[in-house]
Amino acid sequence: MNIANWLYQTALAWPNRPAVFDGAKLRHSYGGLVKAVCDRARHLAQEYGVGLGDRVAIFAKNAPEYLEVMHACWWIGAVVVPVNHKLHPVEAEWIIRNSGAKLVLTDKGNLFAGHDGFAEGALAAVVSKGCSVRPPRPAAPGDLAWLFYTSGTTGKPKGVMLSHDNLRNMTLCYSVDVDHPQAEDHMLYAAPMSHGAGLYMFAQIRAGGGHLVPASRGFDCDEIIELAGSRGNLVFFAAPTMVKRLVAAARETGYGGDGIRTIIYGGGPMYANDIDEALEVFGPRFVQIYGQGESPMTISVLSRSLVADQSQPRWRARRASVGYAAACMRLAILGPDGEELPAGNTGEICVQGPAVMRGYWQNAEASAETLRDGWLHTGDLGYLDEDGFLFLTDRSKDVIISGGTNIYPREVEEALLHHPAVFEVAVIGEPEPEWGEQVVAYVVFEPGQSAAESDLDSWCRQHIASFKRPKRYVFLPALPKNSYGKILKTELRTALKTAS
Repeated sequence: MNIANWLYQTALAWPNRPAVFDGAKLRHSYGGLVKAVCDRARHLAQEYGVGLGDRVAIFAKNAPEYLEVMHACWWIGAVVVPVNHKLHPVEAEWIIRNSGAKLVLTDKGNLFAGHDGFAEGALAAVVSKGCSVRPPRPAAPGDLAWLFYTSGTTGKPKGVMLSHDNLRNMTLCYSVDVDHPQAEDHMLYAAPMSHGAGLYMFAQIRAGGGHLVPASRGFDCDEIIELAGSRGNLVFFAAPTMVKRLVAAARETGYGGDGIRTIIYGGGPMYANDIDEALEVFGPRFVQIYGQGESPMTISVLSRSLVADQSQPRWRARRASVGYAAACMRLAILGPDGEELPAGNTGEICVQGPAVMRGYWQNAEASAETLRDGWLHTGDLGYLDEDGFLFLTDRSKDVIISGGTNIYPREVEEALLHHPAVFEVAVIGEPEPEWGEQVVAYVVFEPGQSAAESDLDSWCRQHIASFKRPKRYVFLPALPKNSYGKILKTELRTALKTAS
């Protein structure tokens, strides 16, 4: 079944229900949304020749048209390639080319002017109206729908292949575990629609609820509070740092959460004091999810009642967990030999179930390494307690999570190593109260050379996305290494902790 069928069916059943809001303004009813989707589907097919199996990349900020274009792609059997709009254009172009995208849609349609190999258009391009509404093209359960690029600690980003069936099972888990969508809800897209926030739309579409793209196109505390009052029943995803900012804004204004129904948090560690304060200010409106691109938002869940519960003897420990296995998934902690470990023992977090990806795009080696013996190996370390609650203990891939966004040290290191004055570099994360972590770069210069922090910062801005660049530099005569020449980041972390 084509995942776009849910929109088609909802529009047939409830054509007059409000569907899409651009800020405070209603843009589409469900009947109007389907017409807009069919118009854009015709435009993609006639103007750019997009058809079955073709990849369409979207490298743009949140916009109401994002919903239209994604469904237009699925309507004609094409594949959506969402690209984080915060990436540097050089990084985005690599993803576009690796995916073999036939078309990339950007904010203004001219970012890649003169580049060959793919066409470019504007996400919000005006298209001719009046196309007849027809059902989406049939799709087999395993047909590719969403090609999401997630980086590893080595090499280039990998394209996670998610099928229509993967997305459907992810949505069913959401509806059972995370939230029970209602027609009166307004799903707010304050986090990037290129990530999990965009995929959560399916449950809302099936329920015939509203979709609200804020005028700021991002996360603005004052705007969210205003929309909660004027529109009501807001449901949205927020990284822990976003939750902390919203709680701080609420305390300043005396706002207590009225108009917000559910806040889904994940994408980074939520510190105990922060969720305690959030519950104190907003009450039981919070649900925690744990997942990754390879099993989107569908590894484990800590429900609204469990986040808020204080009746169980171990409630505080449970609140510090990331919950229990999602409804359609199975969790296990595996040791180095691939055997399941008993409760309380730390090992690699592994998961299996119908939300797990098909594999990595044109990367059989990485697919075989990650999907082994029927399990998705997450690369994260943790343990299960006797009640089946999952606790994260480390990220074995050294990922830095800042503001809910993954930053991979290797990407930053490679950018800095291209600087002519840099001999060696090691990048690690440092705890930071607002963003969770910030990037710290340990730099060794070439003999007789040096560079100022401002020079290195400018260099990074030219080669990688701004949010990935180091916020602090430490200059050393040499990096600590073991007898094999491997840089010992554990020693750098210890020194950083001691110095702070």
